[in-house]
Amino acid sequence: MSRARVARRIAAGAAYGGGGIGLLGAATVGVVLAEVQLAKRNVGNGGPADPPRADGRYGGPFVGPAGSDSPEPVRFAMLGDSTAAGQGVHRARQTPAALLASGLAAVAELPVDLRNVALPGAQSDDLDRQVTLILSDPEWVPDVCVVMIGANDVTHRMPPTRSVRHLSAAVRRLRTAGAEVVVGTCPDLGTVENVYQPLRWMARRVSRQLAAAQTIGVVEQGGRTVSLGDLLGPEFAAHPRELFGPDRYHPSAEGYATAAMAVLPTLCAALGLWPEEERPDVSRREGFLPVARAAAQAASEGGTEVTAAMPTGPRGPWALLKRRRRRRIHTPEPSPLPH
Repeated sequence: MSRARVARRIAAGAAYGGGGIGLLGAATVGVVLAEVQLAKRNVGNGGPADPPRADGRYGGPFVGPAGSDSPEPVRFAMLGDSTAAGQGVHRARQTPAALLASGLAAVAELPVDLRNVALPGAQSDDLDRQVTLILSDPEWVPDVCVVMIGANDVTHRMPPTRSVRHLSAAVRRLRTAGAEVVVGTCPDLGTVENVYQPLRWMARRVSRQLAAAQTIGVVEQGGRTVSLGDLLGPEFAAHPRELFGPDRYHPSAEGYATAAMAVLPTLCAALGLWPEEERPDVSRREGFLPVARAAAQAASEGGTEVTAAMPTGPRGPWALLKRRRRRRIHTPEPSPLPH
């Protein structure tokens, strides 16, 4: 069965309350996940116990025209698991949330207020709590949110339909509140060093199938996705000492920067700030595709964006697949958020 068909079945099961649709045979998945968990135990030492707190204001020096009030900051929220929290690095400015807040401030030429509620170890069923936390202050409703989630769903054997259902519900709540939403889909677990062939191939397949299903669910709720798996996979495999952190499982500062550079263009485009043309660029192999095909293709190519494009047709909803140019980010330490 093609990845597009599997992703479509998972997303349909998530939308209509279906049961756990297997990505691979149950016995095979069990072996893969046991191997990944063993690898995590073997390599999960040596990094900081808790990720640094990156909440605060970025781009503080930006001011309005002479005689005007200070510009209203962009409100940016980060949700998800240990990758969204920045597990494995020592400084706030090295976390992906801080990198994205700084990059957004530079592009928008506005201050950006960041709040990060991501939780190391979180699975998609924790997103309901995280969204409630972000929306609990009526005076601080985010303009845009980034969600990074999925790896723990795979390693803890959460049924993919349930995983996508929780993610879709979180995106729907955030969109209803007025926030733009960008989701970094499930990373490639085949890059964990202590997972060997053929289990490495199987872990990669499971990760990509979940990423494709996540994309369908997110796009149907009005969000955008950026594929992280294949982006980090070849680079992590070729340069594991540089792109993995001290615990050999989470990304290093350079690894997080690689991921942030891929997400930043979509984050800015969601707010209408990215300078690139929104129409597809044929020279970059961009175009309109049925959402399931776009999701499957994006899952195999990191840094690829998928967003809703046009109403449902005979082949289902359509999406725009984009390959945006990346920009390196330089990040200062955050200033405390004003009260």
